[in-house]
Amino acid sequence: MGSPGERYAAVSADDTAPEWATATAPRPYGPALRDMERRVEAILAARAGEAIWLLEHEPVLTAGTSAEPDELRDPGDLPVIRVGRGGRYTWHGPGQRIVYIMLDLNRRRQDVRLLVRALEAWIAAALGELGVGAAPREGRVGLWVDRSADKGPGCEDKIAALGIRLRRWVTYHGISINVAPDLAEFGRILPCGIDDPRYGVTSLADLGTGASMADLDAALKATFSRTVDRLLPRAPR
Repeated sequence: MGSPGERYAAVSADDTAPEWATATAPRPYGPALRDMERRVEAILAARAGEAIWLLEHEPVLTAGTSAEPDELRDPGDLPVIRVGRGGRYTWHGPGQRIVYIMLDLNRRRQDVRLLVRALEAWIAAALGELGVGAAPREGRVGLWVDRSADKGPGCEDKIAALGIRLRRWVTYHGISINVAPDLAEFGRILPCGIDDPRYGVTSLADLGTGASMADLDAALKATFSRTVDRLLPRAPR
């Protein structure tokens, strides 16, 4: 983000930590993506440091590199944008926290699997702060919550999705976490490409946590250093 202006409230940081910024209103997907790509180029050119942006999008469907046409069920009038991140179709909109992550792995460790593990640990720790037990599952992208107690044996719901891309070892795109979106919107797509009635989608509101977007943001900030920074420590310049 070249200049936060009225779209973001930035938190200044020294060279030992990423700069955090929070959007003040939902943003259209295209301009946010362009801002993110410009920030990645600035990081690569040593004109800016690492950044973590917290925002919401205006309603949109995005297709990752693994998305299949038959997974788009009912787009309606929503724009459908194909992007270079990993993953399949995803809905973004109000009530969902988007976390764009621009980390310089040239200064950390060039290990994609460790990056994914660190981000999953971060999401799980942040949700744990809010009383939600979520974890990754083998063969299923994202973080999942066990719903067997209220939905039946083997039932699980996805609460967070992960889709990352790297440009010369700088990360971008990131994470979506459902706080209080309209879960019916996920009926527009086949989430994760999984057509199995045991697996659905949930949110902090659906789980009855009472947690707000601000609560989640605070949990993400509180758990970053003990997860991502611990697994992927940053070397000084």
